[in-house]
Amino acid sequence: MPFGAKADSTTPSPVTGGGREQRVTKQRRAVSAALDDLDDFVSTQELYRILQNQGAPVSLATAYRILQSLADEGLVDVLRNGDGEAVYRRCAVTGHHHHLLCRNCGKAVEVEAPAVETWAARTAAEHGYTEVAHTVEIFGLCPDCTARKAAGGV
Repeated sequence: MPFGAKADSTTPSPVTGGGREQRVTKQRRAVSAALDDLDDFVSTQELYRILQNQGAPVSLATAYRILQSLADEGLVDVLRNGDGEAVYRRCAVTGHHHHLLCRNCGKAVEVEAPAVETWAARTAAEHGYTEVAHTVEIFGLCPDCTARKAAGGV
């Protein structure tokens, strides 16, 4: 166990995820349930505040650890917002995909981009790279924020 980490307070139930066994604890269930209730990406700090308001017994360090574990297992998407902060969301789309993100309200749209996939594979091959991965996020204003801006507000 890493220095400073607290043991979870429930009897673990093993589940398989990402090729390794994961413990399903009260804290992990609380984090998962909170993510299931959210539509937008959320930072660990924001999720921690939500959990505290719900009375969930999850420390900030545990929230970070669980979110990283869920991301490693492919159960949540993680990306960097405009400020460079990691944000997380349970996505309906499985497999590799990209996001359009509103830099004003945070709304996210999941998109597939075959042209990006082709370009990334070709570019990597031209330079002799193998086992390539990439992340693409497109930031802009969503239609609602664009309309509000045009109407004089933001």
